Amino acid sequence: MHSFNVSALLEPPFVSRRHAATDGVAAESTEWARRQGLIEGGRATARLHRAGAAELAGRACPQVSMAQLRLLTDLLSWLFVMDDVCDDDGLGSAPATLAPTIAALLDVLDRHGAPADRSPPAGRTVPTSRPAPTDRAIPTSRPAPTDRIGPTSRPAGIRPTDHAGPDSRGAPGGALGAALADLCRRVRDQRRPTLLLRLVSQLRAYLLALLWEAANREHRRVPGVAEYRQMRRHTGGVRPSLTLTDLAYGRLPGPTRRVDPAVIALDDLAVDLVCWCNDLFSYRKEQDTAADPHNLVTVLATQTGRGEAAAFQLAAGWFNDGLAGYLVREAALVAHGGPALTPYLAARRSWLRATYDWSVRVDRYV
Repeated sequence: MHSFNVSALLEPPFVSRRHAATDGVAAESTEWARRQGLIEGGRATARLHRAGAAELAGRACPQVSMAQLRLLTDLLSWLFVMDDVCDDDGLGSAPATLAPTIAALLDVLDRHGAPADRSPPAGRTVPTSRPAPTDRAIPTSRPAPTDRIGPTSRPAGIRPTDHAGPDSRGAPGGALGAALADLCRRVRDQRRPTLLLRLVSQLRAYLLALLWEAANREHRRVPGVAEYRQMRRHTGGVRPSLTLTDLAYGRLPGPTRRVDPAVIALDDLAVDLVCWCNDLFSYRKEQDTAADPHNLVTVLATQTGRGEAAAFQLAAGWFNDGLAGYLVREAALVAHGGPALTPYLAARRSWLRATYDWSVRVDRYV
C-alpha cells in the first residue's frame, strides 16, 4: 500500500532532514517507556519500535538539543501507546470502558503532573470501621458497581502489563498516568508557563476526543466530513506535538500574532495535512485489522457513496489541494509577518515533511 500512497500524494517541497542523534534517542526513549511501565514484554516493545517515535521526532526537530528531542520523542511514544490500547486493544471500544482511564489522566493534567493529594478534605475524616450508609441494598445477584475496569470487564486483548508496570503502581491512570505526569513535570521545569498551559489544554482536548471516537465505535457510526475534520484535529495528537516542537525551536510569536486569523488558519491547515497524510498511509492496516470509522477515506466513501479506490483518490486530492493552499498562505505570512514568525513556520514545515518521510519509512502501518 505504501507505493500507492506515495504515487497518489504530492511530496511536501521542503528540505528533508534528520537529527544526528535520532537512533540514540530511540533507544533512550524505549527505556523511558519501559521504566514508566508503558511497555512490558516483547509484543508491546515491538509495537512501539514499529511506531518509530524517534524517527518522527528526529525529522520534525532535526537541529534541537538532545533534551528537547528526547522530550518530543517521549511524548510521541506516549501518544502511540495511548492510541494503540484504544484502537487495537479494545480500551476505546466504548465510552464506559474508556472513561475511567480518561478521568484519571485528566486528573494528572489538572495538576500539571504534580503528585496527587490523597489526604481527606479538611474537617472531615474517612470512615474505616464501617461502610458508608446506603439507601438500598445491593442485589446479591450482581456485583457492586465499580469505578474502574476490573479483571472481568477488561476488553479483549488488554493485559494488566499493557497498562501498569512496577514503577507506576498506585499512580492515577497507571502507567499512562505516571508517564504523562513525567512529561508535564519536564515541561514545567523549563519555566515556560504559557507553553505548559497550552500543552495541557491540547492534551485535555485529545483525551476528550478519544471518548467521541469510542462512542462512534460503540454505535458503529461514521461521522460526517465536517465533524470528522474538526475532531481529527484533536484525536491526531498533532497540536501537543507542535507545542513541544515550538518549545524546542525556542522563539515564539507574541500573543497578538498567535491570535492573528491568518496564523490560526495556517496552523489548522498544517494539522489537517499531518492527519490526512496519516489517514492515507494507515488506511489499509486499519481496514485489515478492524473496520474503524475514523479515517478520511472511510468518511468520504460513506458521505459520497464512492467505492474504496475512488474515495482514496479523493482523500489524496484533499491532501494535495491542502498542501498547495498551505504554500500560498505561508508565502503571504512570510511577506507580511516578519522574522518573528520564522521559527514558527519552520516548525510546521518540518512537521509536514517529517510526517511524509516517516510514513514512507516506518513499519507502523504495514
